[in-house]
Amino acid sequence: MSSSENDFIFDNLYVNTAQHSLIGQLWGQPPSSRYEELAAHFRPTFQKIKQGTLHREQHHILPHEQIQWLKDVGFTRLRLPTAYQGFDATIPELFALLVELAEADSNLPQILRVHFGFSEDLLLSRNAEHQKKWLTRLSQGETIGSGWSEGGKEAQGQFQTHIYKDEQGHLKLTGKKFYTTGSLYADWIEVGITDLNGESASVLVHRHAEGVEVIDDWNGFGQQLTASGTAIFTAAAVDADDVLPDHVRFKYGAAYYQLVQLAIIVGLGRALTHQLSDAVHKRTRNYSHANAAHIRDDAQILQVVGKVRSATYTSGVIVEKSAAALQRTFLAGLDDDLQAEAEQNAIVELETAQAQIIITDLLLHASTIAFDALGASATDKGIGLDRYWRNIRTLASHNPRIYKDRIVGDFSVNGTLPPYQWRIGEVTALNKAS
Repeated sequence: MSSSENDFIFDNLYVNTAQHSLIGQLWGQPPSSRYEELAAHFRPTFQKIKQGTLHREQHHILPHEQIQWLKDVGFTRLRLPTAYQGFDATIPELFALLVELAEADSNLPQILRVHFGFSEDLLLSRNAEHQKKWLTRLSQGETIGSGWSEGGKEAQGQFQTHIYKDEQGHLKLTGKKFYTTGSLYADWIEVGITDLNGESASVLVHRHAEGVEVIDDWNGFGQQLTASGTAIFTAAAVDADDVLPDHVRFKYGAAYYQLVQLAIIVGLGRALTHQLSDAVHKRTRNYSHANAAHIRDDAQILQVVGKVRSATYTSGVIVEKSAAALQRTFLAGLDDDLQAEAEQNAIVELETAQAQIIITDLLLHASTIAFDALGASATDKGIGLDRYWRNIRTLASHNPRIYKDRIVGDFSVNGTLPPYQWRIGEVTALNKAS
């Protein structure tokens, strides 16, 4: 091939890249051969969601309509078998789609985080009647919200929220929860409880049942539309068949829920990369001591954008690798080899802990230096560039990452296996309870 032919090809490649024909492909190869076909079904909905994201955040418009759009196209049924109107998606396929949805609106995958976790649990359930009952409900578009952490004075080892039998022998739920992400939008709430035997469990209660109140009082500076606020249960009726002891739940839940948060962070990084690149390309104002007439040609500015994009790319690769580990753990859970399942659970906990350490560092830094590419005008509230850092910082504060360094190091040095579950609460209350 001649030099002139090479020049022609690369000149045209540059033009196409500038027109964004290759931008999506630069995030790496999809997780499966069918992924592009699967994603094509949802991308028009993602694009429609993306158009109003900043407006919703600035005016605190809860995305009830957008959640319904996702239900309508079957997004909430991704992991369900085709026999239950699902797409039979693998875990890597699901997480790649969660990244794409987070790029459009980071609130939505977090709203659906526990829903997908509950779906995962159903796929591994050994209780055929329970599995059929809830797969049928999910196949009809019903969704699950979260009600676990309590805040306040609860003990680490025991929830104050509990079930009991009333005078007529009916099972009732009473208590108060905080961080009830997604429950305001859901049909059902999965609530962490103390059961009739004083043991830790969970129970499903209908979101609109008498005695259930969900309040949009989440006041965090990030992920503001997730409705991660208060839920109050006052003698709400529940079904004994919907009480699930902790030991029957899917064992890689902690890693799974952590990776959802990391996938959302990657989606935020992609959205930031695109907005930042577009703003730099279009900007006409410039400093007299800059390196070029236009900032789109300034080597130092391009370096900033390159760092943001590279941090996002690297984080996405790590999420995909961790999702593959979750898939192996899921498959191990379908077998009866408890030793192999335990080994896969340990591996995926450690992989996601390592992922959390690096991804949060990379994208907290990227969402900070992004402002260096645009100057003071980037702080304009109308642009909303700050929301990327605020949302990433909020997501990075879940399940404190500082402990993950220690957990990974302890395994590396001493072979100590990671904890599969953890709780937050008053240590003094725990001591009193014991």
